[in-house]
Amino acid sequence: MQQGLRNYLVVTGGYWAFTVTDGALRMLVVLYFHLLGYSPFEVAMLFLFYEFFGIVTNLVGGWLGSRIGLNLTMHIGMALQVFALVMLMVPEAWLSIAYVMAAQAISGIAKDLNKMSAKASVKTLLPDQGSESKLFKWIALLTGSKNALKGLGFFVGALLLQTLEFRGALAVLAGVLFIVLLITISLLPRGLGKSKNAAKFTQIFSKTPEINWLSAARFFLFGSRDVWFVVALPVYLYSILEWNFTQVGGFLALWVIGYGIVQAGVPRFIRQSHHGKGPDGNTAKTWAFILAVFPAAIATALHLGFQSQMVLVTGLLAFGVVFAINSVVHSYLIVAWSEHDKVAMNVGFYYMANAGGRLTGTVLSGLIYQTQGLTGCLWLSSVFILAAGILSMRLSVNQG
Repeated sequence: MQQGLRNYLVVTGGYWAFTVTDGALRMLVVLYFHLLGYSPFEVAMLFLFYEFFGIVTNLVGGWLGSRIGLNLTMHIGMALQVFALVMLMVPEAWLSIAYVMAAQAISGIAKDLNKMSAKASVKTLLPDQGSESKLFKWIALLTGSKNALKGLGFFVGALLLQTLEFRGALAVLAGVLFIVLLITISLLPRGLGKSKNAAKFTQIFSKTPEINWLSAARFFLFGSRDVWFVVALPVYLYSILEWNFTQVGGFLALWVIGYGIVQAGVPRFIRQSHHGKGPDGNTAKTWAFILAVFPAAIATALHLGFQSQMVLVTGLLAFGVVFAINSVVHSYLIVAWSEHDKVAMNVGFYYMANAGGRLTGTVLSGLIYQTQGLTGCLWLSSVFILAAGILSMRLSVNQG
């Protein structure tokens, strides 16, 4: 167990470092290319390949991780992220939409290889006996800390853009992540999470109904967040409320950090409300329907003319708390419902749906904001969450 905990900490540390660069790069791209005159929809399209190749990576990555080991897929992800950061350090004249989309595609592959590897590793590092509560705690800690550091990445990206400009910021991020890559290579054992029986490529699609319904709900859950959070919100704060880069990055950073802290504390709250047991399908359904109220309430308040800044700040805080609960419940269920030998493939399939939701949400975030404004994005967010709740009605109770 001591060796398993050590490896868990190494995996988590590598995941943390990667996550800071991922959050920073997203904020750099959104703010820098908006500054260059790109429309909200054009900015959203820069992330098209980032999310699309995330779908492909998750679909294939679980199969790949089960064959070559999760440590190797994690290291490949880190190396690709360093390459993507270096790609964007070219002169401004080279930064065409196609070129940036290609760099973002590599970053999307990198991010989902890293995330799939880290989350699937938790199951393989935890012993079977009496592990339900520990698994929930470890998943929540990994997910919560990741999101807190992604929030830090938003702030780091905005701050580096303001102080070192675009290329200087990229150089710092690439250098730090390369050092972390070398450290994790030296510390992690080979073959972590490698399947004893070579998985066939035809097995990448889950044959378990629970995994399929949960994945479908995940698609709409994360689409509901990104449809207003990725492009619409930062552009609205910058162009309508006239916040500067550091204010936008700092606020979104604090929101995601708080969101991550809430995620890490979800197991204590859930265990109390479930008499010491982990969450189940009913938990996922209930919290999805609760979450659907919040974007609708924010949109209504903005439509009625309440003070925009107050509505967005308070609304985002409330949305973040409930979304954090939904996210951790989902993250726990996918790992808990997977057998040890299939965890990499099931997690990969599940995060393929996650990436599909993010892709849909990101594209719609730019398109709907450009045509219907922020309130249009918020109403669509509520519709997506309702869809997640309806799909969650098909999940089992007390299976987790």
